[in-house]
Amino acid sequence: MKYIIAIFGSLIVAFAFNSFLVPYEILSGGISGIAILIGLITPFNIGLMNLLLNLPLIILGYYKLGKTITVNTIICVVSLSVFLFLVPVAPVTDNILLSTIFGGIIAGVGVGLILKYSGTSGGLDIIAIIVSRSSNFSVGLLLTAMNGIIVLISGAFFDWEIALYTLLSIYLSGIVIDQIHTSHIKVTMQIVTTKGECIRENLLKNVYRGITVTEGYGGYTQEKKQILMMVVTRYEMSQVKKIVRSHDEKAFINIFKTVEVDGMFVRNL
Repeated sequence: MKYIIAIFGSLIVAFAFNSFLVPYEILSGGISGIAILIGLITPFNIGLMNLLLNLPLIILGYYKLGKTITVNTIICVVSLSVFLFLVPVAPVTDNILLSTIFGGIIAGVGVGLILKYSGTSGGLDIIAIIVSRSSNFSVGLLLTAMNGIIVLISGAFFDWEIALYTLLSIYLSGIVIDQIHTSHIKVTMQIVTTKGECIRENLLKNVYRGITVTEGYGGYTQEKKQILMMVVTRYEMSQVKKIVRSHDEKAFINIFKTVEVDGMFVRNL
């Protein structure tokens, strides 16, 4: 299923490029943006250039992210390159602003789906994921920052009005990516329960996160309780809740967003 979603995400990205961005010489972010630029100023096909430019970064991804993500990346890069070749370059609207907005949003949806279910769509995604795993920066924010160079290239080769449209498209894509790809978002969970030991053992077996346990008691009933606190990613939150409820249906769970984690926190699960 994840491969089907990755291929579908690649089709969405190709549609956004060839139907909204390429007709108005608006670049996307990352390697695909450079491929579009080369395709616009040379006779080379955009899909072929996207494939060739991604090869060095695929090799980097193999050493830094592992075999599984590399295989996913190859599938996404090849799929996107094929779809860029097959989808005709035909504008959906004659309004450049609408093309910029919807091109950026639709491309963000495609890349977000690929990142969420397959790991990476190639290009600068690989670098963004590597940096994100060793920092508190989100993938979308890193991609937006790195894509500043694409804006400068766009302004140098075309004009600064096109560069501003490119910046808007990249910015919108980054926002959408962060709404879909949420593994960088961390939450703190406080679990108040009378079955603390059972829950602690189950969580340690199934969720690779540290747990802090303190003793407490109910303010009204004065019943002895255990308070478990742990920081997890948003992806892991539902798993933790399921484990807690399997032991204690009446457990009180308080969840709040964690702004930053300073200390040992595994990010490359």
